[in-house]
Amino acid sequence: MEDVDGARSFDATGESYDSFMGRYSKPLAECFADAAGVRPGQSALDVGCGPGALTGILTARLGSGSVAACDPSPAFAEACRSRYTGVDVRSGRAENLPFETDRFDQVLAQLVMHFVSDPAAAIEEFVRVARPGGTIGACVWDFDHGMEMLRRFWDAALAIDPAAPDEARTMKFGREGELVDLFEKAGLRHPKETTLRVVSTYGDFDELWSGLCAGIGPAGTYCVSLSAPMRNLLRSRLFHDLGQPTAAFSLSAVARCAVATAP
Repeated sequence: MEDVDGARSFDATGESYDSFMGRYSKPLAECFADAAGVRPGQSALDVGCGPGALTGILTARLGSGSVAACDPSPAFAEACRSRYTGVDVRSGRAENLPFETDRFDQVLAQLVMHFVSDPAAAIEEFVRVARPGGTIGACVWDFDHGMEMLRRFWDAALAIDPAAPDEARTMKFGREGELVDLFEKAGLRHPKETTLRVVSTYGDFDELWSGLCAGIGPAGTYCVSLSAPMRNLLRSRLFHDLGQPTAAFSLSAVARCAVATAP
């Protein structure tokens, strides 16, 4: 996971991540936990926890002693640990989870599978740490149409730079059936795909732009890599494409979610 270019760009503070993606991942976590059927009395692992959007929801529903989390970014793991005391937070990759076999009722990965270097190995690890008959779940943004903030950003970037590294060209699992196919090949039982929709409201355009300039994820990394003139051109193009907002505005995001049963 740490070998993927996009994953390297998540070595940031929890607050910076919150301003960029956390505003979407927090409401998404509520929807994801519902889709996975998280309920009191269960234990759960948040794989690729970041600063803890899903960890927080799991802790609220299950209690901190029933929740564990891990992330390959030391900064994110520490942010999650400081926010949710009592949660077992460790540094670790999806392909080599630092937890015991047959431990969790729920093994969930939110906005993670895009960045996993070896998805098949990761699913094997999810199954290993899940109890037999436990729930395995993953959700990722639909990069083609569903994640409006990223789609608008990359469309603006491509307009000024046809070589811009649009995530939709390279990221896996953001299209219909891809997560279910991964689960089926891993031998998971009864995989089911749904879509989850969330909305985020920005106070103004500068609030959106400052999140992009934090340099987080592939979009942020590309944004801060540009020369000042090119970055200003990108800002102007994105502002124009969004209708030149002078007040609050909202953007929606759709995630593809797959849930299955561990053998």
